[in-house]
Amino acid sequence: MNTYTTGAAGAMFLVGTLAAVSGAIEDYPIYGGQAIRYALAAMVLLAAARARGLGPVRLRPRQWGLLAALSLTGLVLFNVCVVEAARASGPALPGIVLGTVPLALALVGPMATGGRPSPRVVAAGLVVVAGASVATGAGSGNLPGLLWSLGALACELCFSLLALPLLPLIGPVRLSAWSALLAVPLLLAAGLALDGRNVLRTPTPAEAAALAYLALVVTCVAFFLWYRSLPRLGPGRAGLFAGMVPIGAITTAALLGTAVPTPADLAGTALVVSGIALGLRSPRPRRPAPEAANRPASRRGNGHAPRRTEATRSSRPV
Repeated sequence: MNTYTTGAAGAMFLVGTLAAVSGAIEDYPIYGGQAIRYALAAMVLLAAARARGLGPVRLRPRQWGLLAALSLTGLVLFNVCVVEAARASGPALPGIVLGTVPLALALVGPMATGGRPSPRVVAAGLVVVAGASVATGAGSGNLPGLLWSLGALACELCFSLLALPLLPLIGPVRLSAWSALLAVPLLLAAGLALDGRNVLRTPTPAEAAALAYLALVVTCVAFFLWYRSLPRLGPGRAGLFAGMVPIGAITTAALLGTAVPTPADLAGTALVVSGIALGLRSPRPRRPAPEAANRPASRRGNGHAPRRTEATRSSRPV
């Protein structure tokens, strides 16, 4: 595995760990907690961008609209849909529906970038979906739970697909930071509407530790790894690694002693790994030349050479 496949696998594995860690904040107001998480993550990521010498980037109104849509769908509405789906039908149904992310990205991702789905990646996506479903387990559901779960699936696709045109311009660190920062007021507004004055309170030490983990590891590290790997692998191949989410959840639960892996968990894990291996054997998507990725910046008519963006810096492993 190269740097980008390892990064994509690590990103989705870390996202899976939030299931076990979230138990520590189940009594904390959900939207206020997510607002704290993203606020802390944004501060850390902005500090990292400044430390790396990443200066400001001028975005056009359409690009700001894409960034706002990514934050609204991929961060804010995704959390709303998952929470409401779990309330309506329990956690199993949204887990199973989100297990179709690899197949959905294998189908939709290439078409969004002007290509065609690879039959091998689609087949691999089916294997990964089967493994994620086995690992997640079947559960009872209902129509409201299904609709909320499908909403979460759509938002998860937006989290990746809306990022593709922005990554060549601002890179993974700034994209992660700005999307997290934009999510904070939106989550607070949702919390005020649903929880009223109870949207925020002082967390207990255990809650504070869990929120810090979600901010620093699941947001800062996982977002950066995912957004660095996504344009290199392409959405179809990268989407296969969403199957690592239930593996991360199972592993974390076992390490914390809250659950012991069952034979179904191990069988699902084997299917996921097999599907990812099958998908990675497909031909790699062609990457645009760096000059083409940075060409819009050189057409501003200011007579200066285009600013070196993070995307050009991150074209090699860091």
